[in-house]
Amino acid sequence: MDPSQTRSVVTEVLRRATSQDSADLKPAEEQLRQWETQPGFYSILLSIFTNHEVPVNVRWLAVLYFKNGIDRYWRRLAPNSLTDEEKASLRAGLIANFNEPVNQVATQVAVLIAKVARLDYPRQWPELIPCLLNAVRAGHGLAQHRALLTLHHVTKTLATKRLANDRHLFVELASSIYGFTCSLWMHHTESFLQATQTGNETADALEHMHLTLKVLRKLTIYGFPEPHRQPEAMEFLNAIFGRTGQFLECLCRLPVEHSCRERLEKSIILCTKVLLDMVEQHALSFVPFLSRALEFAGSFIFGSTAGKSPSQRFSVQCMSLMKLIIKNELYKVRKDPSDANPKTLEALRLKEAFFQPTTLAQMCQKLITYHLLLTSDDLDMWDEDPEGFAIEESGGDSWKYSLRPCTEVLFLDLFHEYSGTLTLVLLNMVQTLQVPTDPADSTSLLVKDAVYNAVGLAAHELFDAVDFDSWFSGRLVTELQVSDPRYKVIRRRVTWLIGQWLAVKFKADLRPMLYTVLLSLLQDQDLVVCLEAVSTLKLAVDDFDFKTEQFTLFLEPTFGLLFGLLQGVADCDTKMHILNVISIVVERVGAQIRPHAGALIQYLPELWRQSEEHNMLRCAILSTLQNLVKGLGAQSMGLHPFLLPILEFSTDLNQLPHVYLLEDALDLWQMTLEHCMEAPPELLQLFHNMLPIIELGSENQKMCFQIITGYILLAPTQFLQSYGRVLCNAFYNLLSDISSEGLVLILKVVETAVRVSGELGAISFKSLLPTVLKGILDQESYPVKMAAYLGILGRLLVQAREVLSTLLTQMAFEVGQKAEELLGKLIDVWVDKLDNITQPERRKLSALAVASLLPSHSSTMHDRFCSIVNICVEALHDVMMEDPEGGPNKDRLVIPPEETEFGEELEEPTEQDKRKRILASADPVHTTSLQLVVVSKMRAQQELLGLEAFQNLLSTVDSSLLQQLQEFMAAG
Repeated sequence: MDPSQTRSVVTEVLRRATSQDSADLKPAEEQLRQWETQPGFYSILLSIFTNHEVPVNVRWLAVLYFKNGIDRYWRRLAPNSLTDEEKASLRAGLIANFNEPVNQVATQVAVLIAKVARLDYPRQWPELIPCLLNAVRAGHGLAQHRALLTLHHVTKTLATKRLANDRHLFVELASSIYGFTCSLWMHHTESFLQATQTGNETADALEHMHLTLKVLRKLTIYGFPEPHRQPEAMEFLNAIFGRTGQFLECLCRLPVEHSCRERLEKSIILCTKVLLDMVEQHALSFVPFLSRALEFAGSFIFGSTAGKSPSQRFSVQCMSLMKLIIKNELYKVRKDPSDANPKTLEALRLKEAFFQPTTLAQMCQKLITYHLLLTSDDLDMWDEDPEGFAIEESGGDSWKYSLRPCTEVLFLDLFHEYSGTLTLVLLNMVQTLQVPTDPADSTSLLVKDAVYNAVGLAAHELFDAVDFDSWFSGRLVTELQVSDPRYKVIRRRVTWLIGQWLAVKFKADLRPMLYTVLLSLLQDQDLVVCLEAVSTLKLAVDDFDFKTEQFTLFLEPTFGLLFGLLQGVADCDTKMHILNVISIVVERVGAQIRPHAGALIQYLPELWRQSEEHNMLRCAILSTLQNLVKGLGAQSMGLHPFLLPILEFSTDLNQLPHVYLLEDALDLWQMTLEHCMEAPPELLQLFHNMLPIIELGSENQKMCFQIITGYILLAPTQFLQSYGRVLCNAFYNLLSDISSEGLVLILKVVETAVRVSGELGAISFKSLLPTVLKGILDQESYPVKMAAYLGILGRLLVQAREVLSTLLTQMAFEVGQKAEELLGKLIDVWVDKLDNITQPERRKLSALAVASLLPSHSSTMHDRFCSIVNICVEALHDVMMEDPEGGPNKDRLVIPPEETEFGEELEEPTEQDKRKRILASADPVHTTSLQLVVVSKMRAQQELLGLEAFQNLLSTVDSSLLQQLQEFMAAG
């Protein structure tokens, strides 16, 4: 592209690409896409975004297209890569000046330069850093800021490179520019602090100070393998503490509305990030600053300045710093102290000096009685938006980044590290609160709430120190009985506390008392208390020690109250939470839910309609329906008028919500099939949604095959006649791009179809059968796949001989052989690969299949008589067992008639379980004694050939094998 002629054209196309009108936007984007690979295009973009007379939005877009081009075409081996000459010209143009007036464009240009630097610095672009440093030295105001901004992004990007050579280059870079950068930061810091004292304009100095500090952070952490060996780095870290204190003092003097306040707060946070990075990345180098860091963080968390920090985020940073120091493994001696690093021993000494028992007690008390207290904002939210408060307290997005969760984590880390000291402190605090608290005394209520919170957080640490069962049945139950509205804080906290201890220490015989308490709490006048009771109920029900018989008396009222809450709340997340608990209750009590599910069943259709814009709530509905179907058993067919349309919608790939709903819907679909007594037309019609899902080839493939199997077991004739051929075509199309595991799943479906429907099943999947036989003849090496192939061949011989015969004839004609010869080769592979078959049922099927070929006059069968005997004898060894009552040996796979009915089971059998039992009772593998079949076939072969010819046939069998056969025949 000729820049002089096309610059105006490209500018106009970029202008149209910024349009909101699709008639201009789409053609412009297409044109730009075509120009991406044209030589000279990026030079034109550079000339456009560096021309300050061009509209800002056009220059912005030009920078973005340039930046995307770096990712695609800058590397030498990339398709349509830029020439070395053009790249050299572009690099020179990018750092020709630093006078971009628009902040957003300047930032994007800096990021763009950093992307090029990642690929070209220092080999192809050695002048980059010197140019940036010269611009910083010579410039002032805007030019210096833009150069610093670029230097920041370049060092940030280079610091992320992890190859050894790249890290070495970054170390060299850090060594060469660190001193200058430190001096620059000191200069801008002094300028800013002096300006704040004199009342002069401070914005430029503050911005330059902030950018320089960002550069120093990356150079310090990633530029020095051992920062403690670099005097300049240690001076910088030492200065961080002092400067942070000065910044904090300065911030306190600035008016709230001051324009520099936000940037100064960010600089303070950045200083703490440097300290945090040092502890994480260079813990041993940080040891000289350990005491100072602990005192610094401790003064803002526990000292006289606690609560006076400039922002909540700063307090979080201080807590994080203390937490990292407490938990850091390099500051602990786990084995022989004589083998420990001297710096580790020094760190341990400094920690012990700081964390004295008296100090720890004061820290524990401060954390609990100050930082863990509910604030006035918390209480206002409780009153104004109880559902929102409950969601936040259970871990909402804003909760994760607030001060109290960080306080809880610090408390737990302290308690875990110094449990011997802090256990006594906490127990003493608890003991002082074991008296009635006046509901009018809000301060005492909030302190008790915080102390109980601490006991719940430290439940595992307090296992041996607290007799929770006695506490629960005594004082805590009494606390829950105080109905005063102002006492809601304690009722809610005690409810939460019980939930925390359930998995730690809670006697099983106290469960009925617990359920009684929870029933009362589910009716509390305060919604937040009710929702906390819901959460504790979930923990109680979804627990290893849960016993259905203990819960039976409480099931009906509990279910009714949960359903009432579900109807009464408005927030989607709250409904999801309650619905999830209802689902767990239904799952745990199983069939006992049947008398109580009516109201929920009537409400779920309305809830589904209300949740049209809330896909995650619909996922919860699908999950609940799955457990309902399981609990209702065959009665769940009454849900079909509502259930099947939901399944149709959720599994329709043309519906956008299927992305969220499909997985849960498939689980529900399978569960629905398992509990159907018959197949109504609507259920069969639903299967048309399955074919696109199969073709999608998603991670849900296994579940899809289970659903198909469910249909075959439920309504084999109707299903195979309606969908057999199209399903076979879908399977066939998958063969070219499916894993071995996926193919095995397909083969299992085919075998099930033949097992259930014989010739109809074989005909339905006839197009796949050549693949099966070819897989056997090609001696498939994957054992599981070969076993599946042989399983289908066995079913065809036993249950669909005519279909197999026709298929062998067709295949033999194609290769110019006889069908018998082809069958003989199949038997040769069969005996060779018999060990691939590990299931006794399939090994017996193989024996029944080859035995069915006898008696025969065929020379092909006579030539393989030894192979047939071998398969039969192997299977006989697998299935024959001694009669425990002393009778003759019997086939252990034969199911006696009295065992075809279900006895007392741990779980009620599903309708599909019953169908499988009926199928087994008709399966030759389970109805026929292999020993009797083999004896019968050998006698029939002898009668067909005569004694002499039969003896000649037996002479082809190995003597050891023949002896084993004769022993089995004699026993039969």
